[in-house]
Amino acid sequence: MCLTTKKPGAGAPTPESGEESYDWRFEAINGGSLRHVDLQTGSNGWASPPGDLFALRSRHYFSRRLKTPSGNWLLKPAGVDWLRSTSRLDNVLGRPDNRVAAALCRAQALGLSRKAFLFAVNLQVPGRECHSAVFYFTAEDPVPPGSLFYRFVHGDDAFRNARFKIVNRIVDGPWIVKAAVGNYAACLLGKALTCSYHRGENYLEIDVDIGSSAIANAILHLALGYVTAVTIDMGFLVEAQAEEELPERLIGAVRVARMEMGSATYVETRGKAVEIGKPGFRVVAKVNHHSQSPRASKEREEDGYKFSPSSSFVLSKKM
Repeated sequence: MCLTTKKPGAGAPTPESGEESYDWRFEAINGGSLRHVDLQTGSNGWASPPGDLFALRSRHYFSRRLKTPSGNWLLKPAGVDWLRSTSRLDNVLGRPDNRVAAALCRAQALGLSRKAFLFAVNLQVPGRECHSAVFYFTAEDPVPPGSLFYRFVHGDDAFRNARFKIVNRIVDGPWIVKAAVGNYAACLLGKALTCSYHRGENYLEIDVDIGSSAIANAILHLALGYVTAVTIDMGFLVEAQAEEELPERLIGAVRVARMEMGSATYVETRGKAVEIGKPGFRVVAKVNHHSQSPRASKEREEDGYKFSPSSSFVLSKKM
């Protein structure tokens, strides 16, 4: 599982002293360049919005077209990284220097969190310098077999592309951003953008290449021009497409509040292959890259939202 046996360093921000009380999530949540801040008043940081702020497909959605508040997330938050590099950062959990993976490894070296599972969404922002907003979530216990999320984790990339959805809420921001990005917008990311899935021994990372869509890239860079005035909630889920998969549940959610571009941490770009034998996670599955298919270019309307996978990764709700 983990390839390191290092114990927590003296500077690790643990809430209590003693190895037995080492809280790797506390370290992961508070150790990133983007600070963990108060949900209501925080700025230049991130927080965890409650799932009830997101309306998802209810148990009777296919017969009544009703949505209900999501409730608790399936996974707990485990930190956020705002990174920059000279080239695109892929498979950040597979890097030997990934701080979240290293924190979990230290816990497991102490006999803690042996069954923990990590899930990460890496939103890749192209530009003169490449940026990545990486959102980490975790479960202390194995993903329940037979659940929709289990099928997503262990399924093939075609299944993942057809199901991986983001829902957005613009909490605060200028009208031009709300008009461009859309408030209460939803999108199947695997059909709108090129997604790469990195499956490790105890993790799944989804790298979302925003630069794979010219329009999505333009919308994002417009929004980044106002980023210090924008607060946005993002929820991630596996879309339910059959009655027995209802109700939908959020995998996890994150609020990014008035972020400053300059707060990103610089990291060196490594080769595509992860070095075996170094601290971090071992990659055990082939990574496939999927771009949008011709079928995905057809616009569809659903759930009161307008989806145009060929043009944008988030579009506004129909009025």
